[in-house]
Amino acid sequence: MFTGIIEELGQIERIETTADAARLTIRGPLVVEGVGHGDSIAVQGVCLTVVERTADTFTADVMAQTLSMSTLSDARVGAPVNLERAALVGDRLGGHIVQGHIDGTSTVLAVTPGDAWRVLRFSLNTELAPLVVGKGSIAIDGVSLTVSNISPAAEASQWFEVSLIPETLAATTLGERQVGDSVNLETDILARHVERMLDLRATHNSHPETRSAS
Repeated sequence: MFTGIIEELGQIERIETTADAARLTIRGPLVVEGVGHGDSIAVQGVCLTVVERTADTFTADVMAQTLSMSTLSDARVGAPVNLERAALVGDRLGGHIVQGHIDGTSTVLAVTPGDAWRVLRFSLNTELAPLVVGKGSIAIDGVSLTVSNISPAAEASQWFEVSLIPETLAATTLGERQVGDSVNLETDILARHVERMLDLRATHNSHPETRSAS
């Protein structure tokens, strides 16, 4: 479990690929402190398991499903990545509950600069659109953010916006994002639970014989 508060900007040092997986070695002197084999570190919002570590790097395997659902499929040596260690019980929850289980990717549609803020607009596919709400929480590349604006429900192409303060722009990879870039999205866990309950209830109500049988 994570909070979406990025601890360190790391860097990919090595990528080893096979037919259906990849092994990443990432430099992150801060996040490897106190971390051992089997511990979790979120990389660009993706929860990965440490299989090897040195004094300033760690190595993790990425399975095919994770590659297909996240931007880690496009990882390159030298690229910066957002890093966060798993939260400790008793820590302050500065962001929101983030699992590191990516729902999919999104594309930067617009970047609007301001005096003290930068507003980024992202695309939303039809599957994820019901899970994102104005003033709700969302994790973008592992960064806990609040949705500052969202498209009307009737709009054909759904989108949402976040407003980034200078600290977020400087301390995460979001400061380098440009129109057309892809990012990892993780919607709020409570929204996913509610959607599942509504789906099951709708299915149950459409099959009255199920109710009578129970």
